[in-house]
Amino acid sequence: MSAKAKADPVDKIEKVEQTFQFKQFSIQQDKCSMKVGTDGVLLGAWADGEKATRILDIGTGSGLIAIMLAQRNATAQIHAVEIDDQAYLQAAENMENSPWTDRLTVFHQSIQEFAETPSQEYDLIVSNPPFFSGGTFSFNQDRNSVRHTVKLPHGDMLRAVQKLLTKTGKFCVILPFVEGLRFQELAASYHFYCTRVTEVLTNANKPVERLLMQFELESRTPQRDQLIVRQEGPIEWTEAYQNLTRAFYLKM
Repeated sequence: MSAKAKADPVDKIEKVEQTFQFKQFSIQQDKCSMKVGTDGVLLGAWADGEKATRILDIGTGSGLIAIMLAQRNATAQIHAVEIDDQAYLQAAENMENSPWTDRLTVFHQSIQEFAETPSQEYDLIVSNPPFFSGGTFSFNQDRNSVRHTVKLPHGDMLRAVQKLLTKTGKFCVILPFVEGLRFQELAASYHFYCTRVTEVLTNANKPVERLLMQFELESRTPQRDQLIVRQEGPIEWTEAYQNLTRAFYLKM
């Protein structure tokens, strides 16, 4: 195309879809099956990582959550693991282009392999994990490999976290409501206690759709609250959701 030729409008649309712009960084997502979504943004903004010195993101995908945590914590060293070839390359690209590249590292391996010979422990471990443990696979196999628990059974993840979490560390995940309740029961069998839970509702008239959960090795009464994402009126997002995510979303 010559310098004077006009770009095809379709190219512009595709470019917007492949890049998600946040206030302080951007996420390229053309290589990733799973795009930037509310679940990842919620977990990255909600997880208690401000005082952590070492953070691990399991199944980082595009690197979104790891990069969000780097923005929130000015000193922590943040590691991420990603088994998928293309997602690993995408995460490496996004981390390299972020303002915090010197504190971000992604490893191209499964969490099972990563935890076999741990070289250090982490104060905070986060994951937006796969959650479908049954049902049928669609033709989009890449997407299903992310969202089904075939490659990352929740038991495997909990065993890895046992090896990698400090004694006073925190492990945070986001899951659909029913899967989240099941995960709490499974986590208890690995001696993890749910110490903080936020129930996420799309709007006030909908049932709980997601659970943001924090687990620790010491039992205590869990903190419980709710987060409603949308509301009626000229401002679509609730004040609570805006307060949680304002540091990241470009137009909030």
